[in-house]
Amino acid sequence: MSEEFELDTDDLTRRMDGAMSNLRTEFASLRTGRASASMLEPVQVEAYGQMTPINQVGTVNVPEPRMVTINVWDKSMVGKVEKAIRESGLGINPQLNGTIIMLPIPELNEERRRDLTKVAGQYAEHARVAIRNVRRDGMDQIKKMKANGMSEDDQKLWETEVQELTDKYIKAVDAALETKQAEIMQV
Repeated sequence: MSEEFELDTDDLTRRMDGAMSNLRTEFASLRTGRASASMLEPVQVEAYGQMTPINQVGTVNVPEPRMVTINVWDKSMVGKVEKAIRESGLGINPQLNGTIIMLPIPELNEERRRDLTKVAGQYAEHARVAIRNVRRDGMDQIKKMKANGMSEDDQKLWETEVQELTDKYIKAVDAALETKQAEIMQV
């Protein structure tokens, strides 16, 4: 490969890593019937005039497999945290015990499990699309370098490298999806 035509594969890798990281975050927010502190990450509370993540107004713990507790630091915030959880769409009914909010995680029924696997599939497809968009950007860069005098051999080498990188990340998305779907369907 000629030195004057270098494709920044580190940038492509970093962007594909970003798509995988985003997928892992979305998967963590899916409820699987097991308690997880990460399921509360998308929930925001109106605290002191601005929207704040729950983990910044209290301590989130998972004392047992089907229970999440939030020890709210400021007593005046307990009602707001409870309201934010109720309105979050998580399908969890908070129970108050002083400044501690307990979130019992109900068993998932079969229909809800199937719905969650479909949602996980949609998240995975979004990640695949993001990875393919990065590949397309890489291929466009290669075409520009070809127009500026890159040899056809170099072009093929770079295209192969970008495609192999893409295939590796698509395979990782598929593996993550399979794992998450198995976790969701586990009773």
